[in-house]
Formats: sequence, C-alpha cells, structure tokens
Amino acid sequence: MRIVFIGTGEIGVPTLRALQNSEHDIVAVVTQPDKPVGRQQKITPPPIKAALAGSKVSVLQPAKIKDTAVIEQVRAVEPDVIVVMAYGQILPRAVLEIPKVACLNLHASLLPRWRGAAPVQAAIAAGDRETGITVMYMDEGLDTGDILLQRKTDILPTDIGASLHDRLAEIAPDALLESLRLLASGNAPRIQQDKTIATYAPKLDREAGRIDWNERAEQIERKIRAYSPWPGAFTEFDGRKLKVFAASIVDPQGKPGEILRRDRELVVATADRALSLTEVQLEGKGRMKTAEFLRGRHLSS
Repeated sequence: MRIVFIGTGEIGVPTLRALQNSEHDIVAVVTQPDKPVGRQQKITPPPIKAALAGSKVSVLQPAKIKDTAVIEQVRAVEPDVIVVMAYGQILPRAVLEIPKVACLNLHASLLPRWRGAAPVQAAIAAGDRETGITVMYMDEGLDTGDILLQRKTDILPTDIGASLHDRLAEIAPDALLESLRLLASGNAPRIQQDKTIATYAPKLDREAGRIDWNERAEQIERKIRAYSPWPGAFTEFDGRKLKVFAASIVDPQGKPGEILRRDRELVVATADRALSLTEVQLEGKGRMKTAEFLRGRHLSS
C-alpha cells in the first residue's frame, strides 16, 4: 500500500524503518520543522527526518499541517493509508479524509486509558501494571477513534520513562504491520472505545517534575521513575534545584520534606514513609551517586 507517515518523536523511528523494509511504499513523510536544541541552540532535525538521511523519500516540514498547500501536497501523492505516530499536531478533517483506506494513529497506551500527550509517564506514575501500543482509526477527537488492535507489555518495577518509551517503540512496528495486513485483507476490526473509563495524560512541562513531599513515598518514587528523563523530578536544596534520578523507599518517618539521615545517605520524609535519594544532580553540577554528592557537604533539615 501507499503510505504517508506523519511523525516527529524518537518513538516512531523503529516503525518508520519497518515500513521502509516492508512491501509497502512510503510516498511521503510529514514531520515538524528543524529546531534549535541544547545550550548552543544548534539547529537540529527531528528524529524522524534524521532517520531518513540518505533516503529519497519526500519529507515535508510544515509549521502547521492544516495549511492548504501542505494538505494538497499530501493529497497529491494519493496515499492508501496515513500512519501517524507522535507527531505533535492535531490533524484537521481535510487530512483525515485523504487516504483511500484509513488514517491510523499509533498511541503509546492501552486506550481508552491515558489519552493525551504523555501516556508513558502517566502509566508509570499511576502504578499501572501494563501498557502497550494501540492502533486506532483517527477521528477529530483527542485519541477517541475506534481501536483496530493493541499490543501489550508489562510495566516493570524498575522501568523509567525512557526504558518504557523504548520498549513501546520496539513493539509498535509489528502492531502497525499486522494492522496493515488486516486492512489489506478486509478483516480489520473496528472496536469503539468505552468513553466512560477514559483517562487523560496532559502534556507535561518542567514544573510537573517538582516533588511534593506531602505525597506518599510510593507515589513520589513512581513519579521519579516516570519523569526520567523528561521532565525530570526535582526538589529544592540550599536554594538550588536538585534533580532526582533514582530513589528507594525506606521506613523512617518524619515531617514531610524533613531530612532524616545524613551519613552518606540523603533520606527525606514523605507523607507516610521516606525516600533515600540514590542518584542526584545539583543545578550547575554533574549527575552523581548521592554518597559522592554528600561528601564534605553540610546538610540542614
């Protein structure tokens, strides 16, 4: 089938590569514009474009996909299917109506749970035991379309946002290729989502990672893992931001936010128990194990 792939984020790269190595024909790719990245603000292509380096596939990078000229360019290549994964813009009806067969979205959750922009982090933070990839028929709602199929994966107690993201990226290609086979055979299911059990994972900003020590230790520990590497969990330490990359739950209790133990361990009380912060990064410094961070440092609770 003739495929237009629309995506931006790293999570979509394995799926794009699987399409390149399949019997399907990628007739165009739509991604976000190049943008400045890092401290030096170097202009950098999005991961999807970078993955196409050396390829002859036509790449479109509109500021807004709703622009009439862009819609006409997509229409002109006459796709059978449009595949969308982690693009970052809402597709207008004019685009959804272009493909001859279907417009499919690969979403990193088991819909209708965790519709929205940050489903990977939300699943870990909520303590879900499993998540997955949902292939759905796109409509104009926010991840509300009918489900074609799902692929599941367990969420491990050691998972961080990055590890779960990468595992979902690896199971997505098979989910899409199976979906395309079902569409081609005319046997693709179409299952309505139960909107009464839908949950939402809104877009995260940096402030979302601020640790609230009034929460339970288990909640905070999950958020530390969920928000690694983005947006990053953090607290305040001596008037500076202290990023927390890893922590373990311990038994001491105290007033939320109180530092409880000071001998090569940074233990902070929560609403019920406490957390031993095991890997941290003070603003302006490098990431390090807590024992190294505390060496020669005076702490005040």
